[in-house]
Amino acid sequence: MPDLSLGEVLLRVVLAGVLGGAIGAEREIREREAGLRTHMLVAVGAALFTLVSAYGWGDFHFSQKSGVTYDPSRIAAQIVTGIGFLGAGAIIRQGLSVRGLTTAASLWVVAAIGLAAGAGYYSGAIITTVVVLVSLWPLRIVAHRMFTRIRPGEQRLEVELRPNQSPAILIEALERAGGAVQAFELEEARDRRRVLLDIRLPSAQPQAVTAELMLLEPVLGVRWTD
Repeated sequence: MPDLSLGEVLLRVVLAGVLGGAIGAEREIREREAGLRTHMLVAVGAALFTLVSAYGWGDFHFSQKSGVTYDPSRIAAQIVTGIGFLGAGAIIRQGLSVRGLTTAASLWVVAAIGLAAGAGYYSGAIITTVVVLVSLWPLRIVAHRMFTRIRPGEQRLEVELRPNQSPAILIEALERAGGAVQAFELEEARDRRRVLLDIRLPSAQPQAVTAELMLLEPVLGVRWTD
C-alpha cells in the first residue's frame, strides 16, 4: 500500500480547502446560509475521508485467505450519502417557493471536489471548480438575459424588505402601477428579506414603479436587474 509524504497530504487538504472556499466565497457574497467556511469544511472533510480511506490502514494486513479484505472506496463512498443530509438542511420551503436548492447542489459538488483532491485527481478538482463558478455567476446572468428575450416584456425586479415582511404589499403596489407579476422568489438574508419578481410592464415605466415602491415603509431598496 503506497504511503503519502507529509507534503503530499498537506497539498491535497489545502487544495481541497482553497477550491471549496472559492465556491463558498461566491455563496457568501450572495448572502446564502452556507458560505465560505461551510464549503471549505465540506471540501476538507471529504478530502480527509478519502485520504483515510485509501492510506490510513497501512498497519493492517489484508488478504482473501485470512478473510480480511480491503476496499479503499467504502469510506469515501459514504461521503455521497452523508452530504445529502447537509444539503437537505440548506433547502427551505417557503409558501409556494423552495429556496436553497442551488446552495445544496454547491455543497454536493464541493464534496466531490474535496474527494477528487484527496484522491490526487487535481485536474478534475480544478476543472470542476471553474465550471461551478462559471455556472453560479456568469451563466446565471446569461441565462436570465436569454429567457428575457424568449419572454419579451418581462423584467426582473429585486426588492429588499425589512425582516419578516410579506411580499403581498409589493404585488399590490405593482398592480396599482400597471404591472403584472408573473413569478417571484424569496431569499432570506441576515438582516433583510430579498424578493425577486418577474413582472410585465405593458403601460408602466420602471422609474414610476421604483418611485411607487420606495414610498412603502417596509421597502429598503429597489433595483432592476438585467
